Amino acid sequence: MARYTGAVCRLCRREGQKLFLKGDRCYTDKCSIERRGYAPGMHGNARTRKMSEYGMQMREKQKAKRYYGVLESQFRDYFEMANTKAGMTGENLLAILETRLDNVVYRLGFAMSRAEARQLVRHGHFTVNGKKVNIPSYLVKSGDVIELKSSSRSLDKFKGSLEANASRVVPKWLEKDQNNVAKVIAEPAREDIDLPIEEHLIVELYSK
Repeated sequence: MARYTGAVCRLCRREGQKLFLKGDRCYTDKCSIERRGYAPGMHGNARTRKMSEYGMQMREKQKAKRYYGVLESQFRDYFEMANTKAGMTGENLLAILETRLDNVVYRLGFAMSRAEARQLVRHGHFTVNGKKVNIPSYLVKSGDVIELKSSSRSLDKFKGSLEANASRVVPKWLEKDQNNVAKVIAEPAREDIDLPIEEHLIVELYSK
């Protein structure tokens, strides 16, 4: 499957804000936004020009794609899926992205970043309803039970991540017990998604 393999810190600098793509590094003074808070490239430090309406829409789409680690064709598919559902297309789109298994693993604190969560899912560390799922784009639904495989529970990697993320708030549409067994209890609502994305701009872009 195609994926972005370039320097992820450039993506944060291009959007002008932290996308938290490198886990705990993003919370230190080593973060590229802290050190070089301007866009990458030879003209990145030049005076910012006023952005057009299309430019704002495009930037918002790029930001959403980068938050969730999704490439263009798949993002377009998610939009088409959201557009066929009842309700507001923009909110439907974010809800679909939130229910990707790699994002759920990240939200539950098993990984420090979505990119790391994607890798852990690919390596087969998680089950959904008792069956191993190694597809990061797998969409969970209400009632699904997500669990770390018994053979993976003793790994220092997961112990360290769970300890480091102990203070991370689990979204209301998910629940996790003391044994780190999680369940999807509802579809994610817009107020449960804490990302600074103006989804109406994405809808406007694709509606042209």
